[in-house]
Amino acid sequence: MNVFRLAGDMTHLLSVIFLLLKIRTTKSCAGVSLKTQELYAVVFLARYLDLFFKYYSLYNTVMKLVFIGTSLCIVWYMRFHKVVKQTYDKDQDTFKHYFLVLPCILLSLLIHHDFTLVEVLWTFSIYLEAVAILPQLILLQRTKNIDNLTSHYVFLLGAYRALYLLNWIYRFLTETHKIRWIPWTSGLIQTALYLDFFYYYIKSWKNNESLKLPA
Repeated sequence: MNVFRLAGDMTHLLSVIFLLLKIRTTKSCAGVSLKTQELYAVVFLARYLDLFFKYYSLYNTVMKLVFIGTSLCIVWYMRFHKVVKQTYDKDQDTFKHYFLVLPCILLSLLIHHDFTLVEVLWTFSIYLEAVAILPQLILLQRTKNIDNLTSHYVFLLGAYRALYLLNWIYRFLTETHKIRWIPWTSGLIQTALYLDFFYYYIKSWKNNESLKLPA
């Protein structure tokens, strides 16, 4: 494992910790998109089905279980916790996230590395993860006051994917020299979706201002 992969994993883990910290300490999920969290739960459940078939390492297994568990935990808080669920802004989080799922299913059936259940589900998860942040970004555009923990969560989530792009470049140059079009293209699209957010996040940090995204 190279430093970019490790940094990406730790950044991803830190983003989840920020979000759970916000929800548990404030008993609020204001500014957090349930649609995005449900999509991430689907992503991890589909991607890590190989837990039942293959063992790579203790690190790999633990990280997979952590991301499945935390994603389901966040969805549970937002849907069923008697206090937290009352703070969810359903009227603002209106993105039709199921419109993202069907095209990703169809695309994974058409464009995949190998036509097996595990491989198609893995490919589906890659496509879906690329666009899963869209409901969250749209909700932030509609939110007047974005709290620091939510903005840090989204920034770290974007940084994780950017670090994974560096991981793929490093592996291409030093290991297999194999082009992996599916994760590379999806990763580029996913990172591109964050660029506008990155700009305003860094701008607000430099000016010591509250984060505000243009509507």
